[in-house]
Amino acid sequence: MAKEHKKIIFTFNSPVILTFSALCVAVLLLGMVTGGVSTRLLFCEYRSSLLDPLTYLRFFGHVLGHAGWDHLIGNLMIILIVGPMLEEKYGSKNILVLMVSTALATGIFNFIVFPKTGLYGASGIAFALILLSSFASINAGEIPITFIIVAILYIGQQVYQGIAVRDNISNMSHIIGGIVGSLLGFTMNARRRR
Repeated sequence: MAKEHKKIIFTFNSPVILTFSALCVAVLLLGMVTGGVSTRLLFCEYRSSLLDPLTYLRFFGHVLGHAGWDHLIGNLMIILIVGPMLEEKYGSKNILVLMVSTALATGIFNFIVFPKTGLYGASGIAFALILLSSFASINAGEIPITFIIVAILYIGQQVYQGIAVRDNISNMSHIIGGIVGSLLGFTMNARRRR
């Protein structure tokens, strides 16, 4: 008697996270083909005229642009590890709202506060997801100790690096991403309890 073989099926288990990741890879490849012109023009937020329609696209699109494979892989590792379980818990729509909100908040903040600095990369989204993950087991009227520890370590590290370490990393986008993730975590969990 022959054994019955079960078919292995690949599932698109996290449509928002997987689509975002694929777009980031496509934007990096496009940037490589265009010698970085497409990334600077469409996927890097910097101070430009408010009359330029691309300014508004860059408020959101900067999270898709990356400096290279190391930058992209570093962000996607976090996003692909944490994102799918959060998308399953909170739903695709809420994760999309989190990502769009983080992109807009970091884009506008950079536009106003750092007019001479270009901002690109998904690290704000990665850190929003990290802070949101600490809400995974929250109950009514409780604040998880894990959230407090992650927030202190995370924000402390970002402040320290922002002051003491001179690199091309936007620590403010990490902090803003963490704030957006925290606020939406409280909001989404409050809605789920109702």
